[in-house]
Amino acid sequence: MSQKILITSALPYANGPLHFGHIAGAYLPGDCYARFERMQGNEVLYVCGSDEYGIAVTLSAEQAGRTPQEHVDIYHGVIKAFFDKLGLSFDHYSRTTWKGHVKPTQQYFLDLLSNGYIEERITNQLFSTADNRFLADRYVIGTCPKCGFEEARGDECQKCGASYEATDLKNPRSKMTAAPLVLKATKHWFLLLDKFKDRLKAWIETKNWKPNVVNFVKGYIDELHPRAITRDMTWGVNIPLPETEGKVLYVWFDAPIGYISASMEWSQAIGKPERWKEFWCDQNTKLVHFIGKDNIPFHAVIFPAMTMGQNQPYKLVDELPANEFYNLEGRQFSKSDGWYIDLDEFFKSYTSDQIRYTIAANAPETSDSEFTWKDFQLRCNTDLLGKFGNLVNRVLVFAKNNCAGKVPERHELQEIDRKFLSDMQELVEEAKSCYAHFKVRRASQLMMELAQLGNVYFDAKRPWRDAKQSETKTAMETTIACCLQCLQMLALISVPIIPTTAAKVWQMLGFQHTIEQDGWKKIAHATIPANQCLSAPVILFQKIEDEQIKQELDKLHQLANKQQKAKEQTPASFTPLKTAVEIDDVRRLDLRVATVLSAVPVAKSKKLLQLHVDLGFETRTVVAGISQSYHPEAIVGKKVIVVANLKPATLMGVESHGMVLAANSGSQLELASIQHLPNGSVVS
Repeated sequence: MSQKILITSALPYANGPLHFGHIAGAYLPGDCYARFERMQGNEVLYVCGSDEYGIAVTLSAEQAGRTPQEHVDIYHGVIKAFFDKLGLSFDHYSRTTWKGHVKPTQQYFLDLLSNGYIEERITNQLFSTADNRFLADRYVIGTCPKCGFEEARGDECQKCGASYEATDLKNPRSKMTAAPLVLKATKHWFLLLDKFKDRLKAWIETKNWKPNVVNFVKGYIDELHPRAITRDMTWGVNIPLPETEGKVLYVWFDAPIGYISASMEWSQAIGKPERWKEFWCDQNTKLVHFIGKDNIPFHAVIFPAMTMGQNQPYKLVDELPANEFYNLEGRQFSKSDGWYIDLDEFFKSYTSDQIRYTIAANAPETSDSEFTWKDFQLRCNTDLLGKFGNLVNRVLVFAKNNCAGKVPERHELQEIDRKFLSDMQELVEEAKSCYAHFKVRRASQLMMELAQLGNVYFDAKRPWRDAKQSETKTAMETTIACCLQCLQMLALISVPIIPTTAAKVWQMLGFQHTIEQDGWKKIAHATIPANQCLSAPVILFQKIEDEQIKQELDKLHQLANKQQKAKEQTPASFTPLKTAVEIDDVRRLDLRVATVLSAVPVAKSKKLLQLHVDLGFETRTVVAGISQSYHPEAIVGKKVIVVANLKPATLMGVESHGMVLAANSGSQLELASIQHLPNGSVVS
């Protein structure tokens, strides 16, 4: 019996192009799973769409001389075209600016309001009279209320490390225009997330997710507090209440509802306006959210809480395969630093299956991983060309030349043949389990293990020898029949990861239906028919030469150097040196190595994390303003340097016994760390 499976990938923000780091987290894993479940005969609805509201869009549009709608129209098209090139099999790709998104978003708001989960409050916010708008913290600078540094950021001073509310800044001004800001009272609506703590805790106990995800979510739930869900602007979904002109729902509130509105739009597109309810309103549906780890709080806590508090019988998420970060040549992808790959140029030289396989083979499922050009070359040449492509080509060329271009009869099997077929079946079954449990990385390894199994068998049986004599011809035919069976299974398990290549192999094997039409179960237990006509073999992959890789690396570094020179030509704003100190002042600091045991956000703070650290001789609580540079789960287990003799201080209601050392430059922050020395070691 088929199952309804609802799959979503995180909505990409339509404020710029995507990069390979995004693919690895939410999109390739989601596509592999959707393709696999369709082959199982299940009813799959796979949706995504562009996230198009928010202050960042309006500011970028202004800088580009466009309206917000014109701006998101451009990037919606860019992102969708990119997904098409990658071969992502969305059943529907939507956008949050389509008119049907308004109704479900406002329904959520009104239900939560009437059920007592939304509260109206008056707060003082920073307002630019010159620009006639309120500014979010990230767009505010001013004088630090603690140390007097005049270029302090909106809610944290990069000079002294103090965290504060942006409204505490002295002489606040706009980061973009330098216009002075004033405090102005404004009305906003807050989602009372703390009211969902008990329900969320009970619900999360039913989940068998990755331990790091569950532990992070539990800590996040403990720190839940009311959160504003409205903003003073006109670009967004309007608040469905009287006298609320100039206010919209905050982008983080409306974005996840985009999964529902995308499903509604899909229903309309197929001429069945109510079909979406068969997925979203059926508790037997399996709902899977594919996200990067930075989206865990919204998908594992906030959106479930929102759904618990409204009145429609919508599904809560069942599976949350949150992947880690995917970097480029040892660094984070960064457009502003020139550290990225031009995707238009990439697809002129390489195929979608080459990048899909490379990312899958090194997927960041349990830890951060990275794309390197050398690894890309190695996987394309050694795996795709040397193992996969080599097996397909040698078997089909041999069959064309020695079996009249048809699948030969399978005669009496020898022990080597039976073992080959048995080992082949075991790999197919393991691949099925891997896809079902979101283990794309292992599935990619199994593809190559199966290809290599076929190559070893072909070499061991030496069919070219048996083809020379009439009395051994039946042995040759059995060998080739078994090898063609291997190609059938190889095409089957490759579909989710390299669908274009798998389809080519399937076609060369002479099948009239597609793999998807025949389905996994039928193919996995079927023998390739004798006398089936084979199509002429074609080369599946081209070798990537060393010179190509050298050129790619040169382009990457040239682009980064160009961006760096552009930054250097811009007058730098270095933090001034502090007053000179004596050596004895430095010696009074007691710096120790410590390991972070746990990390959770500090309630009502945008920057602070509450760390529990092991100093070797004792454990302590230390508060650090690093949450916008480090996700809590990413620093658990990390060794840091702690100022161990700092007097205790209370920050946002939490007593801190020490300080962790970090360096910062502009918006970038990096923790100082020790790799190998034991906890408690003295740093001097």
